[in-house]
Amino acid sequence: MVIMSESGPGSQSSPPHGRPLQVGFYEIIRTLGKGNFAVVKLARHKVTKTQVAIKIIDKTRLNSSNLEKIYREVQIMKLLNHPHIIKLYQVMETKDMLYIVTEYAKNGEMFDYLTSNGRMSEGEARKKFWQILMAVDYCHRHHIVHRDLKTENLLLDANMNIKLADFGFGNFYNSGEPLSTWCGSPPYAAPEVFEGKEYEGPQLDIWSLGVVLYVLVCGSLPFDGASLPALRQRVTEGRFRIPFFMSQDCENLIRKMLVVDPAKRITIAQIKQHRWMLADPSAPLQALSLSITDYNSNLGDYSEPVLSIMQTLGIDRQRTIESLQNSSYNHFSAIYYLLLERVKEHRSQQLSRQCGPGPRGPGAHPTRLPRR
Repeated sequence: MVIMSESGPGSQSSPPHGRPLQVGFYEIIRTLGKGNFAVVKLARHKVTKTQVAIKIIDKTRLNSSNLEKIYREVQIMKLLNHPHIIKLYQVMETKDMLYIVTEYAKNGEMFDYLTSNGRMSEGEARKKFWQILMAVDYCHRHHIVHRDLKTENLLLDANMNIKLADFGFGNFYNSGEPLSTWCGSPPYAAPEVFEGKEYEGPQLDIWSLGVVLYVLVCGSLPFDGASLPALRQRVTEGRFRIPFFMSQDCENLIRKMLVVDPAKRITIAQIKQHRWMLADPSAPLQALSLSITDYNSNLGDYSEPVLSIMQTLGIDRQRTIESLQNSSYNHFSAIYYLLLERVKEHRSQQLSRQCGPGPRGPGAHPTRLPRR
């Protein structure tokens, strides 16, 4: 994490007349969203010209518990380097402010896509779900549980590939050491959360994945209610409707994820081998092709072309390598990762031409999903 003085490049400077607002080496373009103590801005990196998202957090408005949660989110994002997870580029901090610079997903939330376009065909839902599953599996393999999987936190990049976002409820876990914090959005929350029980993190995510798959295929939520108690009853009883257009294999998979008893819930390894997931042989291969790309530079195997480009820009090679080795997430590592994405972009676009949004499902229509 880069600690900046209040007047340093990490601070948000007031621009002269006619010039864009700047945060560090980023020019602010517009506001993407606002919260109680944070605002998210679309910005452009001045050197690479890449668009990024900057979450600007006013630390003075946070209590110690929420501040700890923010720092944990940053810690988690530093450990995650996967093509279907939003990439962290840089962290800047002043006495009162925290700036978190991440990858910008151009096509927004899956929630908004479904609201505008209606439910997906099962073929398209399968491709997207494979990408989601690969991202969640990666998290679990790194002993990280998301705990807030929902369509609002599934973003779509310029090539309509999935980018898992928002690790605000994320946490570290060890097998056999249950968690207990209430987390997530009620329509996506597992029965054990509603019942106030301790839970195994991965099993919680599996339930939410079942809700997500249902939403992709149906364009509506499996569990809803006029009130929280009504919703709680439906979830704890595991009662939901299966529409006539859903295939038996898809229904079977969803029912195995939405099992009230977490011990009997299907695992990610079993989901990967389910008949519905393997119905299109190209779907897992496409997800795997993106996922096995070398996204991890922690092993010292850095991209020589990117380092050479940085040298031509007058950026110190040794300081860049040191920043990468130390996971500093400063100006040097940010430029490296932003340029690395540019180098990979052409290959990614070629793969994504086979994984586009595709046709809408039969009978699909714009559906208003309740935002939670």
